Formats: sequence, structure tokens, C-alpha cells
Amino acid sequence: MQFLSLSGGAIAGIAVGAVVLLLLIFAIWYFVTKNKLISLRNDTEEAFSAMDVHMKKRYDLIPNLVETCKGYAKHESEVFTRVTQARNMAISATPDQRMAAERELGSSLHTLLNMVKETYPDLKADRQFNNLSSQLEQCEHEIGQSRKYYNAKVKLFNNKVEQFPSSFVANKMHLERKAYFELDDISERIAPKVSF
Repeated sequence: MQFLSLSGGAIAGIAVGAVVLLLLIFAIWYFVTKNKLISLRNDTEEAFSAMDVHMKKRYDLIPNLVETCKGYAKHESEVFTRVTQARNMAISATPDQRMAAERELGSSLHTLLNMVKETYPDLKADRQFNNLSSQLEQCEHEIGQSRKYYNAKVKLFNNKVEQFPSSFVANKMHLERKAYFELDDISERIAPKVSF
């Protein structure tokens, strides 16, 4: 009964208080969401950077591998040139160009290693080649693990950027979805056939 006897000024005060409370709740939500988006963006950049370290390690191995192969396969200069050019493109690629450059490098390395396996049995027996191949294989494994981690972080980021209501804050921050780091070769998606 006493509520009904409130004056117009008291009702206006309650309404203003409710609006201020709603604005405060919105501001807190906005900044918490913004901080979460910043954290996710930084996580994806850190994951890409970690993957980049492994790719640099691979870039450093490639010239040694090419030089070792050249001693055995002097007339395969086209393959060596392609690998060297792909490596140089990948090193100088911007982050936006990196995925395409990595696909080309992976393809040219695959061609080189297949050529060695099929054509040069003496090279397969070379201790330095085997050591470099083993290091390269380890790098590829580390890159693969880094790609999985990066893609997981990208998924979290993309979900937050695209899902409502956090998409409202993401749009204000001019954030866009990030691309996944895809497989190097489309043939890698096909399960290998095992036959005896």
C-alpha cells in the first residue's frame, strides 16, 4: 500500500536508478567481452608464432637437405630450384600469404623426397641425408601439432567473433574471423591404402 503512495519524484528516481544499473551491467558485460576477445586474439597470434618457430626450423634444414641431394642427383636441378624458390617464398610471405606459401613448400618437399626414394637408393643410404630427413620429419610433426593448436585457438576466436551477443563487441573492435591453417596437400585427406 505504501508503494502506491510514492510521489512522482520517487518513481522517477527509481526509474533513473534502474536505467543506471542496466547501463552499469551493460558496461561491465561489454568490457569483460572485449577483454575475452583480446585474449582470444592474442592466443591465436601466439599459436601462429609458435608454429612459425617450427616452420623456421624447417626452413633452416632445407638448404642442407638440397645440398646433400645435389651431390647425388646433379641433373635434377628443376626440383632443387622449385624447393629453394618455395622456401624463399614461404620465408618472405606475409601472415596472410603464409598458408599458400606453406602449401607450395610442402608440395615441393614432397616431390623432392619422393624423387630421392624412387630414383636414388645410394642417397637413401647416406648418413647425412638420413639425419636431415629425420630432423625434417620431426619438424613436420612439430608443425602438425602446432597447426592443431593454432586451429583450436582459431575456432574459439571465430566462435566468439561470430556468436551473438559477443559479435556486437567484435564488430565494434573490427575483428574478423581468422582462417584455419589447412592441410598442405589435398591428397593428405584421403586415407592411405594398405596392402600386403
